[in-house]
Amino acid sequence: MDITIALPAECISNIISLTTPRDACRLSVVSPVFKSAADSDSVWENFLPSDYKQIISNSVSDSSLITSLSKKDLYFHLCRNPIIINNGTMSFALELESGKKCYMVGTKGLSIAWGDEPNHWILTSLPESRFPEVAELKYVWWFDVKAMIETRILSLRTNYTAYLVFKFVESKYGFARRPVDSGVYIEGSDNGVRRRLLLDPSRNMARLSQDRRDGWIEIQMGEFFNENGDDGKLVCSLFEFDSFITKRGLIIQGIEVRPKSG
Repeated sequence: MDITIALPAECISNIISLTTPRDACRLSVVSPVFKSAADSDSVWENFLPSDYKQIISNSVSDSSLITSLSKKDLYFHLCRNPIIINNGTMSFALELESGKKCYMVGTKGLSIAWGDEPNHWILTSLPESRFPEVAELKYVWWFDVKAMIETRILSLRTNYTAYLVFKFVESKYGFARRPVDSGVYIEGSDNGVRRRLLLDPSRNMARLSQDRRDGWIEIQMGEFFNENGDDGKLVCSLFEFDSFITKRGLIIQGIEVRPKSG
């Protein structure tokens, strides 16, 4: 007996909503009845974060998305087109496979030592940046950049990886041989676990940095498991205090946290 005849369309939609976005797309090609059920708003509403309306309403330019797109189209739009939120300090997107939340803290939201002193850092615009402004390092000895994210806004029971998203100008200096340290931890409970990172891709023999294919490079800073979202503030820190070597030529778009692959 054909299951599409035996089950009402609403029942099929309810069942599909308990699967995953990938499964829903696969089931949509089974039959016209399955396609109608798998593409329905009731299915894709379940794949969107429960607070998606509040997040989008906090966007600087995309609040009309809630009413202008179907829930399926909205899901894929948020996967492919990060929206700028929190007065331009962060971006928000969805991870394609799972629908879990991804955030990037942009230049306006980062804590950068000497970041407001033009002799050390300047704000500039690049067409490949999702934010209106990025930070370009002109000259420092000490290097200290932090992002802080409330764990309550992240997806629950999710292992996140933090990434520095950056590039270099041609006249870079001070990053080829001297690594920087990174730490990812909850504010007030630093566990002292550090990664030593060579940011210069030409010197990074371990291939820790990756081309994002959007005009930027990323490198893993560390991981964090968000159990219930009640830990407080997640700190993503990158620093180098010891060498007193001049550094310049780094451009930072932001620090991104997204669900760990696999």
